[in-house]
Amino acid sequence: MTTHPSTTDQGVGPLLRAWREQRRVSQLELALRADSSARHISFIETGRSRPSEEMVLRLAEHLDVPMRERNALLLAAGYAPRYPETPLDAPALGALREGIERLIGGYEPYPALVVDALYNVVAANRGIMTLIDGVCETLLEPPLNAMRLALHPRGLAPRIRNLRAWRGHLLEQMERQIALHRSEPLRALYEEVAAYPVPAADPAEEPSEPVPYFALPLRIEHEGRTLSFISSISTFNTPMDVTVAELAIETLLPADPATVKYLQALMP
Repeated sequence: MTTHPSTTDQGVGPLLRAWREQRRVSQLELALRADSSARHISFIETGRSRPSEEMVLRLAEHLDVPMRERNALLLAAGYAPRYPETPLDAPALGALREGIERLIGGYEPYPALVVDALYNVVAANRGIMTLIDGVCETLLEPPLNAMRLALHPRGLAPRIRNLRAWRGHLLEQMERQIALHRSEPLRALYEEVAAYPVPAADPAEEPSEPVPYFALPLRIEHEGRTLSFISSISTFNTPMDVTVAELAIETLLPADPATVKYLQALMP
């Protein structure tokens, strides 16, 4: 995995070029999308032309640059950041917090949690707390991190019956996020969890009979039973705050009737 330049290294032009190349978009294609010209895009990238604040935001929009990085582009161009980053516990986000709690609470008895851009858990319902019961206490110290919980050998990894497949899914998910956000802290987390030891393949990882799952399941043991879930991740539409833009709600949908019955009996 390669490293990426920061806003302290160069101006807005090279940064925009780096995002364009990462998205595999030509100058002409970007110009057409942004109602500009390839010549103007070239001048911006080489520093021969200073883009307006509106142009920086327009190019960032068409390059699908994350909100945090849009602020960085504005700073590199000499403008003030456009999007605030409000702490989640701030009064201004009170309605959001209450809505999240109602949402994941209403999903019980099935597991649901909310994570930030570094997969730190900012909210979780009783279904999640049931699954992580018995995990090593050091992994439960704040900030609780979903990737460490899932892949650490003293976390949930020994209980995940299809660990190799699920681990591959989580690492690929992180790789996509790193490519999108170019976040060094996220890269460091990836390198940490990817280095966790993986036990030898266990025949129990594969069910004795083929199961027609409609997506890759998380098959996890709980008190002698194997529960099966399908993960679904949601984000907020058109956010205007960096904190909100980086939140993701993950719900674990029961993948078979036995899991439904067990969880409903466990949390009536």
